[in-house]
Amino acid sequence: MPGPSDRGGRGRPKNARGTLRRVIQYLAQYRWAVLFLLICAFASNIGNLLGPSFAGEAIGEAEAGIGQVNFERVFYYARWMLIAYLGGSALSLLVNLGMMRISRRVAQKMRRDVFDKLMALPVRYFDRNQAGDIISRVSYDIDVVGTSLSTDVVQILTSVVTVAGSFLMMCIISPALVTCMLLTIPVSILYTRYMGKKTRPLYARRSAAYGKMNGFVEEMFSGQKTILAYAHEDGVCGEFSAINREAAQAYRDADALGMTMGPTIGLISNLGLSLIGLVGAVLYLRRVVDLSQISKFVLYSRKFAGPINEIANIINEIYSALAAAERVFQLLDQPEEAADIYGAQTLADPEGEVEARHISFGYVPEKTVLHDLSLKAEPGQTIAIVGHTGAGKTTVINLLMRFYDVDAGEILVDGREIRGLTRKSLRRAYAMVLQDTWLFRGTIFENIAYGKADATMEEVVSAAKAARIHSYIMRLPEGYNTVISEDGGNISKGQKQLLTIARAMLYDTRMLILDEATSNVDTHTEQQVQQAMRELMRGKTCFVIAHRLSTIQNADNILVMDHGDVVEQGTHQQLMARRGTYYKMYASQFE
Repeated sequence: MPGPSDRGGRGRPKNARGTLRRVIQYLAQYRWAVLFLLICAFASNIGNLLGPSFAGEAIGEAEAGIGQVNFERVFYYARWMLIAYLGGSALSLLVNLGMMRISRRVAQKMRRDVFDKLMALPVRYFDRNQAGDIISRVSYDIDVVGTSLSTDVVQILTSVVTVAGSFLMMCIISPALVTCMLLTIPVSILYTRYMGKKTRPLYARRSAAYGKMNGFVEEMFSGQKTILAYAHEDGVCGEFSAINREAAQAYRDADALGMTMGPTIGLISNLGLSLIGLVGAVLYLRRVVDLSQISKFVLYSRKFAGPINEIANIINEIYSALAAAERVFQLLDQPEEAADIYGAQTLADPEGEVEARHISFGYVPEKTVLHDLSLKAEPGQTIAIVGHTGAGKTTVINLLMRFYDVDAGEILVDGREIRGLTRKSLRRAYAMVLQDTWLFRGTIFENIAYGKADATMEEVVSAAKAARIHSYIMRLPEGYNTVISEDGGNISKGQKQLLTIARAMLYDTRMLILDEATSNVDTHTEQQVQQAMRELMRGKTCFVIAHRLSTIQNADNILVMDHGDVVEQGTHQQLMARRGTYYKMYASQFE
């Protein structure tokens, strides 16, 4: 359908803070578990922070010189250092495992929210967006967010505590040496902020590029046979190579710039460490500090610098996760299908009278597809809609089912305007057999009984017999329990068509929509199916879109459409007698 594609994330995230806030809202559902892990992370870092202090005391005991060392005190501090590090590591492992579980649940909840949202979105959204791009948001983007929560959040928590604790300990040990750190910290912060502004849009572009690539791959896989039939493999490979290069370039641009942050921050930290060594040596010679203090300070400075390097790298991953999360939230923020109006009635046991009065419609405001179209179907009548490709036939069906709402005019069922009916009850009043067959991975029984959850085996078999597919099913190894692969890939198109016809036969409604329902079956099978279809259509209001005009000769009324207008209507005999558009279309099929 016409309309601009919704491509999220092709630039700098519009609201990084808002996106982060919404991710935190997902985490808030596990606030007590997160709080417990925060306490454990704090305790873990306290243990790791005590280690350098015990190490420094041990070195201080050794400063007395050979023969004067109190090894009992040295081993005493060494034992406590070992206990501190082991305890900190054990708590750190607990925090990692806990955050992994929470992130998995958050990703699961986010996927469920996205899937529920997809079920509530109007058909327009799916018409305007590639299936692969949507799948990319459900899988790849949420995976990025989940991975970031399980690893980056823990790293940030531990790093913040380590940096703050190390800085406090350094201030206690030697305020003079801390001044050396204060020279490099502002440089690190300013550089990190600068690089963040540079890398954030690159990560957003990377997520969008992967969505585009997934969309292309999904399209090509679904049309693989057509590609092979036209020997267009080289062309498709060339197109994929271009899209793949674009995705690889986006990935490389983001990571190449992002990877410079860690080494650069490391260089700044090492320059600070060198300055500490120089100033510390001078202070030691002047007896301002002793060897124990210098040892502790150097160890704590490494504790201080290490997490800063980690934070610099983590920030890149967080920007990537924010870009991915923004694409997910863009989908979640899409307007859902308009709610039923207040007081909407349920369409129960319809008689099947359908009338369209002067309806006009366009998928986009500037282009009208249907112009002042009117039709009326009495209960039990068959209305056929014919015309060349693009005439507006499928659009009429979309409006009857309220996949879209008319721009002008009104559609009535049993004298009631369909916008005053609940969508669910209106759509349940129709059974549909489309040219594009849809089967899901499951047994043949489950596929036929899809529209009737409580269907019995006898009812399913009866429907299959009416659709002339029972004998084929019985030849399968497991009969009705045979599992159909995804989208019915292990059966022929004609058999898929017959299964969808059987599904419609089982779904007992007063109104039918048949969109070229026999297009995928051979002539002999078509004759059999037509007989079954006539039995199915008896006493029901039917709307038939047909390209084979021979299949609609018995229709009560035939609408001939051309560019959104009904140019002729009447029975087959009436239209043939006029020798107009219908006559020419019919004659062209039999010349």
